[in-house]
Amino acid sequence: MAGSPATEANISDAIETALLDDVVDGNVDYKGRPIKRSKSGRWKSASFIICVEMAERFVYYGISVNLISYLTGPLGQSTATAAESVNAWSGTAQMLPLLGAFVADSFLGRYRTILISSLLYILGLGFLTLSTFFTSVKSSECQNAAKVTTCSPSEFQVIFFIFALYLIAVAQGGHKPCVQAFGADQFDGRDPKESKAKSSFFNWLFSASCGAITVALVILTYIQDNLSWGLGFGIPCFIMCFALILFLLGTTTYRFQVNSAEMSPFVSIGRVFLKAARNWITTSSASSMQEKSQGFLPCQGSQEFKFLNKALLVPDGPEEERNLCSIGEVEEAKAILRLFPIWATCLVYGIVYAQSSTLFTKQGVTMDRSIGPSFEVPAASLESFISLSIVVFIAIYDRILVPIARSITTRPSGITLLQRIGTGIFLSLLSMVIAALVETKRLQTAQEYGLDDKPKATIPMSVFWLTPQYLVLGVSEVFAIVGMQEFFYDQVPSGLKSTGFALYLSILGIGSFLSSILISVLQKATSRHGHESWFSDNLNKAHLDYFYFLLAGLSAIALAAFAYFAKSYVYNQASNT
Repeated sequence: MAGSPATEANISDAIETALLDDVVDGNVDYKGRPIKRSKSGRWKSASFIICVEMAERFVYYGISVNLISYLTGPLGQSTATAAESVNAWSGTAQMLPLLGAFVADSFLGRYRTILISSLLYILGLGFLTLSTFFTSVKSSECQNAAKVTTCSPSEFQVIFFIFALYLIAVAQGGHKPCVQAFGADQFDGRDPKESKAKSSFFNWLFSASCGAITVALVILTYIQDNLSWGLGFGIPCFIMCFALILFLLGTTTYRFQVNSAEMSPFVSIGRVFLKAARNWITTSSASSMQEKSQGFLPCQGSQEFKFLNKALLVPDGPEEERNLCSIGEVEEAKAILRLFPIWATCLVYGIVYAQSSTLFTKQGVTMDRSIGPSFEVPAASLESFISLSIVVFIAIYDRILVPIARSITTRPSGITLLQRIGTGIFLSLLSMVIAALVETKRLQTAQEYGLDDKPKATIPMSVFWLTPQYLVLGVSEVFAIVGMQEFFYDQVPSGLKSTGFALYLSILGIGSFLSSILISVLQKATSRHGHESWFSDNLNKAHLDYFYFLLAGLSAIALAAFAYFAKSYVYNQASNT
């Protein structure tokens, strides 16, 4: 028997409601059509992006981790010159994401920026591989001429290599922030289930990246040192080609966020600051009247940086009224300013982060690295303990600690993002204390065995004494680095998600530069009046332990400042953190 018209109408309304609920607001597919939640995004799309991120990290670290060996070897640079070259390139590569994010958020969008960056990556890697062929041909000619000791690469070879290297840095600057932001875009933060999944995405993205880095440290460095530099650079080129193909295969599943803004978010926010400065002489009472006239409802966030409210004032003239800043634009400008104290107090963490690949390694070189009668552990390979601790602890954090915290706090992420970052800063402080105590023990052992004046002697102390400081620093990254990634992504305005990731990357880049400056200043200050520098070439007379204690003290100050600003921080209302 046919149903009544009312029943059929109810069924039709229910079907229509279900279809509407399945549509993800503010997102479209690659053809610009409304996109269904059940057939797009989430882990299906994120899996493609995680694989692409793994490939890019394998490639980047496969080039960077052994770069100094290539510069001092085939290119014939001195150790000091090579170290300066590596630091300059590394710092540039970590700062360029700010430019890449600006281009993505203002002009190209994340998807197109990833495509273009991938092509630049492949081109740069191809040039890098080709440059090793030039060098190998030159080396062969030198050997035939029996002038190996006097032969050096031509200026063209060096320029070509440096050009390829910085092309890779530019490509990385566009690729790194956009891949991470585009991956997070695949989860709808307004949906409770997808919000939980997004927090897990950041954890597993970082874990997978560390796994890829570990493989690069083990495999590519061996190939480059023992087989061929051309093969060692050629494999990353092949991997990057594969990553681009994989990224394109996921295109039909991706969610693309709709940008409804009429102007670039950078222009919009800059306009707020400009108009606030222009209206600075206006009285506060006039400002208050204008806020009320626009229906301005004061909230906790809007009570900060009240000077920006002057951008809401209406100057005389109809032309100016059309260019009036909206309340939303002012609040976005305030959101950017609120991030600055958090960003600044995290810079000390960036300084600590830089020590694992430099001074930790120098400690290890002086210690007993033998395993069995014939095998010696490379000092640099101890850095793999960081990646190992990250991979293991992320699983514990995501599957055990977060569910427990979630049941207590009812937050999707278990604890707030600022609590997570603060925990990471504390653990980095702890790693510096451990490093200082181990270094004190190493110096005492050197004195006991009369090795103070023998910098090349092996101190009878196992290199695995360094393991705890590596492991604790790795666990700190699970809290701090992943927390920064999610925090800056969530808290920037919707049109600046790539820029959010670039802000976190800039902490590490500036931290690296600050570390170099701090070491340079301390080296000059501690070597006065004939004293041994804290960073003496003879580590048995140096005092890295003092430097580590200093960093622990700076971390304590930074943690206190971070806690002060975090306590008063007002989260973005769209965030579930």
